[in-house]
Order: sequence, then C-alpha cells, then structure tokens
Amino acid sequence: MATEAAHGAEEGSSLVFHPMDQFIVKPLFGGSEVHWYTITNVTLWMGISVLAILALMVLATSGAKRIPSRGQSIAEMAYGFVYKMIEDVTGKDAVKFFPYVFTLFMFIVFSNLLGLLPMSFTPTSHFAVTIVLALAVFLTVTIVGFVLHGAQFLGLFWVSSAPAAVRPLLALIEVISYFVRPVSHSIRLAGNMMAGHAVIKVFAGFAAIAAVSPVAIIAIVGMYGLEILVGFIQAYVFTILTCVYLKDALHPAH
Repeated sequence: MATEAAHGAEEGSSLVFHPMDQFIVKPLFGGSEVHWYTITNVTLWMGISVLAILALMVLATSGAKRIPSRGQSIAEMAYGFVYKMIEDVTGKDAVKFFPYVFTLFMFIVFSNLLGLLPMSFTPTSHFAVTIVLALAVFLTVTIVGFVLHGAQFLGLFWVSSAPAAVRPLLALIEVISYFVRPVSHSIRLAGNMMAGHAVIKVFAGFAAIAAVSPVAIIAIVGMYGLEILVGFIQAYVFTILTCVYLKDALHPAH
C-alpha cells in the first residue's frame, strides 16, 4: 500500500522517471491484485536466489578437489566466514545453529547482489521480506532461551550489577529494547537496500540528459560499486546481530 501511494504521488509530480517504480510488487501471470498466494516478481527473485545458492553450495562443491575451483573457493570461504563469526561472537556451543545462520547469510547476500542485475528485483528491499526474516530470528532466540533456561531466561532483562533503585527502570528499558529488535533488525536491511537502489535509478534518469550524462554515468558506476559493498555489509550486519541475539539466548544472565 505504501509503495502504491508513493507511486501515485510520483505520477502527479513533474518527474520523468520514477525511482520507486522498481519496488512495485507485480503478479507474474497477469492481474493487478496481490494476495498471499500470488506468485510475484518478489517470489521469482527469491526463488532465483535460492537456486543460485544451491548451485554454489551443491554443484560447485560436488567432487571437491584439493586445488579448488573458483566456485568451490567461494563456497568454502563463505562457510568458513560464517562459522568463524558464530564461534567468535556466540561461542562454540552455538555451532549447532550454524545451518540456520549460514542460510540466513547466504539468502540475504545473494538477494542483495542479484538485485543489482539489470531488470532484476531485490526482495530484501521490501519490509514484508525482511520483517519475516527478523521475526524468525526473534522467535528462534526467544524459544531457545526459554527451552534452555526456563524462567531464568528473564534474567536477560534484570541488570543485577546496577544499583537496586534503578533496576526496575532498566528492566523496563531492556524489555522494550528486546521487543523492538525485529523492527530495527528488518528496517536496517530494507532501508539500506531501498535507498541505494533509488539513488541509482535517480542517476540513471539524469543520464538521459546530454549535458550531465557523463557525470551521471560515473555516479552510477560509483554507486554500483558502493551497493555491492553495502549488499555484503548488510548481510554481515544482519547475521552478526543474529549471533549476538543467539548469545543472549544461550547466556542470558547480565
């Protein structure tokens, strides 16, 4: 609804190009209404991301060699990168969550980077996608915390090292910040991806103007390089925050 409103506002403006058009969710097989079961461009590019991950992690590593191919090298580096992150941030007892954390990282980084291809779509630029990922992390952490520690998990909200008089206030702040996690977790990713893509589209519109097209093209190239970096960094930030939250579930006491 927000995207449609933005699109409508742009149609009433003097802009020749509409930077937010690229975020409109469209059904793949005709029609204009989008329901929960409708196959859309978001569905398509999420599926492409999953297939790309499978191609890298299954096909590129099948028949692994002592001297790895490029695909095998990338797969091994990604595996080692996330595994080391979990060990360093959460601890060795969190390695059992590696498949889940690794899947999150790979899905986000592939969705971010594939969204830079011409005529593509970036699923992680939509809050509907990122909030599901963030809620999944939130529910996983909360369930794991109560399953492992029971009522002692509530110790996460009680700052025992603080003066007794301010502990109730700090507990309230901790509870609020805990439930805000899915919001900040999702908005950070979607907001960064949406902003970068919108800026690229704005520069692309100016590239059609002969007087400024050389500057616009240079700006587009620079923004593409920056967006590649941002796409990786945002996947890293989302994943490392997931590790931090898992650490709270495994070791909740302040």
